[in-house]
Amino acid sequence: MTTFEKTPGWLDWYAGPSRPRFRLPSGAVDAHCHVFGPGAEFPYAPERKYTPCDASKDRLFALRDHLGFARNVVVQATCHGADNTAMVDALRASGGLARGVATLRPDVTDAQVRELHEAGVRGVRFNFVKRLVDAAPRQDLLDVVEKIAPYGWHVVVYFEAADLPDLRDFLLSIPVPLVVDHMGRPDTAKDPEGPDFGAFLDFMRARPDVWCKVTCPERLSVTGPPALGGEQAAYRDVVPFARRVVEEFPDRVLWGTDWPHPNLTDHMPDDGLLVDFVPHIAPTPALRHKLLVDNPMRLYWPDAD
Repeated sequence: MTTFEKTPGWLDWYAGPSRPRFRLPSGAVDAHCHVFGPGAEFPYAPERKYTPCDASKDRLFALRDHLGFARNVVVQATCHGADNTAMVDALRASGGLARGVATLRPDVTDAQVRELHEAGVRGVRFNFVKRLVDAAPRQDLLDVVEKIAPYGWHVVVYFEAADLPDLRDFLLSIPVPLVVDHMGRPDTAKDPEGPDFGAFLDFMRARPDVWCKVTCPERLSVTGPPALGGEQAAYRDVVPFARRVVEEFPDRVLWGTDWPHPNLTDHMPDDGLLVDFVPHIAPTPALRHKLLVDNPMRLYWPDAD
């Protein structure tokens, strides 16, 4: 049996999360979360840049039920590389209540894409964060897009704000819908009305099929306070950024927990308090229903009744 030693200083997911005070609308979707291993069953990739704690599908589904979500979108974790086995195992065990976002290499076959689609995968992720993955040639990425486009999949892109100017034209040339992780990782020490975040909003305005996950305040916050100790106004510095996106693009926003919160170094948030962050960025019931139910269902379960 293969064993793995966690990266030194790795923070495990928060044990015993609170129950959210905010009651999620019926049918809410956690649209960004992960499974890690367990490594003994689903070994981590040799080329990985970190070794996480195990975070199984059973733990994920228990958290889903505890927080009050109905469904999950499981995003392939970089520690598993392009081996999507653990993610697909979670989808197949979910009874149709989970969809997936895969990582693919350009040599993927149509038969493999079809198998992933039948398992519930609906997107592919391109990661441009250099500290997490090595850069892939852009033609390789376009080759992947050509293979997934007939299935109606979208592309999830993860980048940092400083890299958007170099990536913008390439990303906008991708001929399938785009979903941006974590608001493009803005610098929340800057003005949400300033030119840097304005460039991201302009990117979203450039095409009507660019979506955004207003996720990971725990990852973006500079001044907090953290979602710990019953805090009901956590990550206040992130709120004006996320609210701008939600209010301008109400039909193209998604939200998720990012459980089990990979690569955090400062603190591990209470996932119940993270859910309580949602009303601060989506201040009306209508906006919350779009963010948590209507939008993810339209993107990931378009044929659901």
